[in-house]
Amino acid sequence: MINEQSYLEKSRYPLLRLLSYMKGQRKDYLTAALYSVLNKLFDIFPEVLIGAAVDVVVNRKHSWLAKLLGNPDMLFQLFMLGMLTFIAWGLESVFQYLYSVKWRNLAQSVEHRLRMDTYQHIQDARMQDIDKTALGQLIATINDDINQLERFLEDGINQIIQIVSSTILVGIIFLFCSPLITVFAILPVPFILLGAFYFQHKLEPKFLKVREKAADIAAALANNLTGLMTIKSYTAEDFETKRIEQLSIDYQQANQETIKISSLVTPVIRILILTGFLFTLLIGGYQTIHSEMNVGVFSLLIFLSQRLLWPFSSLADVTVNFQRAMASTTRALNLLTWEKEESMLAVTETSWDSDKLEEGIQFVDLSFAYPNSANPVFVNFNASIGKNQTVAFVGESGSGKSSLIKLLCRFYQPQSGLITWDKSNINHYELSEWRSQIALVSQDIFLFEGTVAENIAYAKLGASMEEIQYAAKIAGVEKFINELPKGYDSLVGQRGGFLSGGQKQRIAIARAVLKNAPILILDEATSAVDNDTELAIQQALATISHNKTTIIIAHRLSTVTGADLIYVLDKGQIIERGKHQELISYPSYYRHLWHIQTGEHELATMSR
Repeated sequence: MINEQSYLEKSRYPLLRLLSYMKGQRKDYLTAALYSVLNKLFDIFPEVLIGAAVDVVVNRKHSWLAKLLGNPDMLFQLFMLGMLTFIAWGLESVFQYLYSVKWRNLAQSVEHRLRMDTYQHIQDARMQDIDKTALGQLIATINDDINQLERFLEDGINQIIQIVSSTILVGIIFLFCSPLITVFAILPVPFILLGAFYFQHKLEPKFLKVREKAADIAAALANNLTGLMTIKSYTAEDFETKRIEQLSIDYQQANQETIKISSLVTPVIRILILTGFLFTLLIGGYQTIHSEMNVGVFSLLIFLSQRLLWPFSSLADVTVNFQRAMASTTRALNLLTWEKEESMLAVTETSWDSDKLEEGIQFVDLSFAYPNSANPVFVNFNASIGKNQTVAFVGESGSGKSSLIKLLCRFYQPQSGLITWDKSNINHYELSEWRSQIALVSQDIFLFEGTVAENIAYAKLGASMEEIQYAAKIAGVEKFINELPKGYDSLVGQRGGFLSGGQKQRIAIARAVLKNAPILILDEATSAVDNDTELAIQQALATISHNKTTIIIAHRLSTVTGADLIYVLDKGQIIERGKHQELISYPSYYRHLWHIQTGEHELATMSR
């Protein structure tokens, strides 16, 4: 459950934080505000003309308009009033169109800039912040929360300006017509504003809770829709339906809490406004009966009192929409407070010539634990990978193999120690420059929705078809690609769903070939394929790893037999090291694993 006090401290003045997205468009905002004010001016002006028309009908030749025009003809007076009313309504419509277009375009501009800033910031954020946040939560913030802000900017700011404009314009007219009635008519206004601020304060944390519950649903849906095959295979449909239902109920209950408060806003404001209307009716009526006020003026004040009812009633909607938008804005702006990866680093090196490098990679006294974990993955870990060597790290799950890759790619930072490349701390290189030197082929291959060619070219955006085809040939995937219905233009489906696991792995290898980076990392690259596919992939890897510093992370030992050096890990420590033949020549833990795996393979072969 959300801590309302901590939220209020964390999200103080989100509107002020949002103003930075309005910089550079001051003229546009002033123009939009002017259109809103002029729209309200010409919206109220016909009420003045109606009051004048009543005066004409009642006082005829002695109306104040007859005196002003110097023409006692009633039809002429009414004709003039009709023409002015038509012009006023026409101008009101014109300015309504202008402010509507202006505010909507400005809202779209702020929405676009905030969405792109949020997305780009997430891309640049530390993995530890990304990993602890559900994918659906991030999508809900980038899409739904920022859309909530757009809805407020399209109408909310205009409504606020028109409420203020209406109050000032009507107040001036009231003051001109009757100072006494003005005092009583505006008497409820301070109470209306106090009520609006009170409800705003009460609704603020409630709407954040609503947005969080909505994000919880989005996260669960993203998770479940991605894992539908698993849900179906375990016949867990009923379980997941109940789980989503509970999240939906939580969202419904959070909304009901806001409804209880927000539904009070309009009735309270209407009662206060009607109090001012009652004062106008009684005092103005008394003065009119006793000939202290013109009938036309009295009619005007009655009409204007009613005109105040709508804008102040809309203040309730403005308050609700404002708090909904601020809750959503807070969620988006808080993502922008995430620390960027680069901010952790002191860049002193900018580039290098990989051909002139003399040494490879060194892990020096490395200590690392994941955030919020009491158990360290590594403590004073040391390992060496020579230039252009193929080095493998093997061990059971949880031994730290993949964590090494995360540290090497600088997805995470060690608590102490360092990783060097040719004796230089890798943290001293600009982050994108460092990662450009690494080609990673992981077990969990991610293919983007698009064509085969587009997915291979992701390693080198803008690569020519000749380069793509050459990479595919080196990776040994040219044959299977040509067998696809449209060859390189064949769609791979969402996350590569139209392809087999082996085909996806081969495309990932072709992607690594195209990148042609000096460091090649193979993280369980063949763990999910059959033996024939594994052999084909190994042959391709043997080709592309030539003259590259290659790191193999493997659970299946058959993939590392040709490595120059094998490190055997257990609970973050190196317990054995050597080549394959060396490690199986004595009763090592590696030989124990090798016998288990080859024994299982032989048993499977005999049972066919």
